Amino acid sequence: MANDSEDFIKQHMFGNPQLKPDEKRAFLGNFRERVAIALTISQLQNPRTKEMVTKIFDQYPEYRAYMNGKMPQSLIDDYMGLAIDHRYQYTILVQNGLRVDQPTGPNDFGLVVADPKKKITKRILL
Repeated sequence: MANDSEDFIKQHMFGNPQLKPDEKRAFLGNFRERVAIALTISQLQNPRTKEMVTKIFDQYPEYRAYMNGKMPQSLIDDYMGLAIDHRYQYTILVQNGLRVDQPTGPNDFGLVVADPKKKITKRILL
């Protein structure tokens, strides 16, 4: 009974415990094992990256694109437009309300392509 009360209090104070929260935060809400490719914000600013992402969208239509909503709006517009043009499923994540509020840097992931349901057996190699 004492453990149940303690668990109840902890759950309501700190929220439900999450599995690998740092990994999910880094990969825009995904587990590393589901990620096919992850590109940093600085990589997305390279003009040649758009062509590569287009090929990925065409080759892997069953995956989903996750975009960092805290990166510059011009990058969001570019890659969101690319996803719309290829009818590719995408999600823009801002992740407000998390206990860890850090500014976005050039080495943070800006675009993650992942399988939303299962582990990926073959990663995309560059």
